[in-house]
Amino acid sequence: MVTLIRLADSATYQHHRQVVERLRFAGLPVREHGPHLLSVTVQVAGDAREPADVLANHPQVAEVTHLSVDHPQVASEAVPEHNSTVTVGTTVIGANGFVVIAGPCAVESRDQMLTTCHAVSDAGAHILRGGLYKPRTSPYGFQGMGQSGFSLADEARAETGLPLITEIVDVRDIDDLGDHVDMVQVGARNMQNFALLRELGRSRIPVLLKRGLAATIDEVLLAAEYLLDGGNDQVVLCERGIRTYERAYRFTLDITAVPVLQERTHLPVIVDPSHAAGATRWVEPLALAAAAVGADGILVETHCDPAAALCDGKQALRTEALPGLIERLAVATSAAGRTMLPQPERMSATQVAAAAG
Repeated sequence: MVTLIRLADSATYQHHRQVVERLRFAGLPVREHGPHLLSVTVQVAGDAREPADVLANHPQVAEVTHLSVDHPQVASEAVPEHNSTVTVGTTVIGANGFVVIAGPCAVESRDQMLTTCHAVSDAGAHILRGGLYKPRTSPYGFQGMGQSGFSLADEARAETGLPLITEIVDVRDIDDLGDHVDMVQVGARNMQNFALLRELGRSRIPVLLKRGLAATIDEVLLAAEYLLDGGNDQVVLCERGIRTYERAYRFTLDITAVPVLQERTHLPVIVDPSHAAGATRWVEPLALAAAAVGADGILVETHCDPAAALCDGKQALRTEALPGLIERLAVATSAAGRTMLPQPERMSATQVAAAAG
C-alpha cells in the first residue's frame, strides 16, 4: 500500500520540509517526487492509515490518497484532474487536444529529411519525427545515420520551427541527443530496458514510451513508473500494436488499450497506426480509429518517396496524403469530443537553439 500526499499549491519549500520531517519523525519511510517545489507529491510506503493520522489538520496538506497499485505515480489518482500534459517545444500533448506527429521512420539524407519535414509542416502536423538511431531485427538492416544526422535534425527544426522526436537506443546517447531533439522515443524493443528508463527519468527530456511487442497494460505502466520515479513527469504512452497469432497484418492494434490506459493513468496516450498496419493502405483507417476512440494523438510515418525508403517504406504515407488525413482526423476527433489542435506557433531559430541547450 502506498499513500500519496499532495501539498496545497500555496505550500512553500519550508512547508514541504515540515511535512517530510513530520512523517519521518513518525517512523514512516518517505520518497519525495515532483519537479515543482510549490506543488510536491510525497510518496510514503507504509500503513495506509498512519500518514493521514500524522498529518491530520496540517494546513498545507491538500489531499491524502491511498493506492494499492504497483505504479502509484503513474496511476490516475496521483494527479487530481487525472490528466497530465506534456510539452514538446511549443506543442502541448494532452488536455483534450489531438496532435499529429509525422515524418520519416529514419533520417536518410538531407534532401529526404528536409523535403519530408517541410511537407509535414505544411500539412499542419504539430511535431516532426525522424529516427537518427534505428534498432533493427537484422544486424544488417539500416541502423540510422546516428551522430552524422544531428545536423539534419537541427536544420529541419530550424527551417520548419517545429519540435522533433527521435528514437533512443543507448543510454550513452542521452546527453548528445538532448542537444538536437525535443523529445526521445523509447521503442517497443526497449520498453523494458530499465537502465535506459532510469537514465531518461533523470534527464527530464520528454519521453514517448511505446508499448512492447507483447507487453501487458500493467507492464507498460510499470515501465512508465521507472521514468516518473526518476523525476521525469514528461511522459507520453504509445499503443503501437502487439504480436498475436494473426499474420494478415504486421501487428494487432489494441485499440481497447487507449481508453483502458486513460482510465488507469494520468499520462497522455497516443497511437502509432503505421507499425500496427505494416501497409500504407491500412494506416489511415487505424489513425481515424485512434482519433475516434479518444487518443491524444497519432505518430505516423510519412515519407516523400516511400518506395526509396531505407526503412519501413511499405507502411509510410506519402507526404501528399497527409493533409487529407489531418482533415479527416479533425472530424473523428470532434466525434470523440476532442479538438484537433491548431499548429503551434513555430519556434524561431533562437528558440530552437534554446530548447536544445
